[in-house]
Amino acid sequence: MSDWLFDLGNTRFKAAPWDGGAPGEAQAWPHGEDLHRAPVPRGRRAWVASVAGPAMTAAVLERLHAAFDEVHLARTQAECAGVRVAYPNPERFGVDRFLALLAAHRDGGDVLLAGVGTALTIDLLDAGGRHHGGRIAPSPTLMREMLHARAAQLPASGGAYAEFADDTADALASGCDGAAVALVLRSLEQARLRLGREPALLLHGGGAGALAPLLPQARLRPALVIEGLAIWARAQLDAAASS
Repeated sequence: MSDWLFDLGNTRFKAAPWDGGAPGEAQAWPHGEDLHRAPVPRGRRAWVASVAGPAMTAAVLERLHAAFDEVHLARTQAECAGVRVAYPNPERFGVDRFLALLAAHRDGGDVLLAGVGTALTIDLLDAGGRHHGGRIAPSPTLMREMLHARAAQLPASGGAYAEFADDTADALASGCDGAAVALVLRSLEQARLRLGREPALLLHGGGAGALAPLLPQARLRPALVIEGLAIWARAQLDAAASS
């Protein structure tokens, strides 16, 4: 395959082959030395989404420019593929959230999206493609890291969820996961009131699997951003062909 999709997040770098339809199987590497050793394929076009910092983004783009004939960096648009972003300044809306909306809209219906990565992002999209806005909060992983940074005796990881934990590690896992779940459920209730009907709930991102058992009504779509990047890339190719 000559085209590849690349998703550079705050903690992981993901890549998937693309033949113009649905993305192929994604590979992922953590940031740091593993990222610099990650095998980069060669091809015609690289389609890139990045929410990483400028230095990390520039380093990855440099590698991709050496391996591909064309490199296209995704940008948030006010309207694309039937989705209309709520932000009056679309450039302030994260490209990962934007691409997730594109993939969710392709499925059809009203949907509340919860992205679980470094941050917990929540967005409401109605069946007509209108984005109603959303929320941003620390993810459970970031909550744990922040607590550990301020109080080293509190472990940064470990523990298991319990409604009333009798161990510090379990209490931390329960509190941080529970806070995220509570925000998702609050958003789901407010979405129902706004729309007058219950939207579907989609969980995506690297941390989505950990919250899925606590949100049994949700559908798990960990690669939603890569799926949306494929839709954005197709829109760019179609626009170029018609111009």
